[in-house]
Amino acid sequence: MTIDETAQRVIPLPPEQVAAYAMDWRHDHEWTQGIRTAELTREADGGGFGVGAEVTRTAYFLGKRIDYVLRVARHDPPTLLDMVSVAGPMPMHVTYSFTPDAGGTLARIQVQGDAGGYYRLAAPLMARKVRSSLTKDLRDLEHRLTPAP
Repeated sequence: MTIDETAQRVIPLPPEQVAAYAMDWRHDHEWTQGIRTAELTREADGGGFGVGAEVTRTAYFLGKRIDYVLRVARHDPPTLLDMVSVAGPMPMHVTYSFTPDAGGTLARIQVQGDAGGYYRLAAPLMARKVRSSLTKDLRDLEHRLTPAP
């Protein structure tokens, strides 16, 4: 079963500010549900973070520890970060996009994956959980970036 879930939220800040924080793997654990650690385990061909770089994440999902590696496929700050899994329990494609909006930035996250093996049985539950997590991710991203009233 294929999972294809998207969430979006308008964040009242410019895309450059939102993307600079969200595209920095060092902040992954601060605003992304379930991620406990993230580590740059391979630099981009030109060094640092960019196309070809790999980030290893440790997360907990449905009570199970998941270690996976995402490779940057496209990196066009401040508008797009596209990553594909190269190691982990299931093939996954994660896309973050940030576009100007009258209210600031339309932040969007899309997760696509192929729930096979153990995850095939839980695919309907996983899809709902992913959708809920993405919504919370964007809420937490906004809360991290905007001062409390």
